[in-house]
Amino acid sequence: MFRSKVSSLLRNITSKNSFNNGRTNLLQCSLLSTEQSLVSTSNTEEPPDKLYSKIEVEVRGNDRAVLKSYGIFTTAAAEHLNITMGKNVAPYKAIHERLTVLKSVHIHKKHRVQYETRTYYRYLDFFNLTGSTADTFLEYIQRNLPEGVAMKVTKVERRTMPDSISTSEFYKTE
Repeated sequence: MFRSKVSSLLRNITSKNSFNNGRTNLLQCSLLSTEQSLVSTSNTEEPPDKLYSKIEVEVRGNDRAVLKSYGIFTTAAAEHLNITMGKNVAPYKAIHERLTVLKSVHIHKKHRVQYETRTYYRYLDFFNLTGSTADTFLEYIQRNLPEGVAMKVTKVERRTMPDSISTSEFYKTE
């Protein structure tokens, strides 16, 4: 299918350009060689895709409205990709950090300046994702992350029970 699309694209290019002086042959050779490399890598056995029971995304920034709009954006993206979404919440209070600095270095100890930063949080949960879907979705929402916003991702992977545990006497039901 890929080869037919490439060949039809090349035919359209050569028919539209009357100044074809061998450039499309080079283009066609390079495209076909990349297609052959894609085909040769797809024949190798790949490990099974990972399953994540839960992905927790923590987003933090200095503006509550930006985080709220980003939460709406990720909800819309998850609905579009049919991803099960859990909570999309933000604590009401921000984390305040205050710093007091003297105005003058040597004298006038009474004259001080106070600086304050407020950090707002938003927590998003996504359930039952495969590894490829999770990677694609997380890359998409990370690329659309607003300025001044940080993201922390925690993945909970679902694994099979080891044979040593599943064959033990305690777990056998008869």
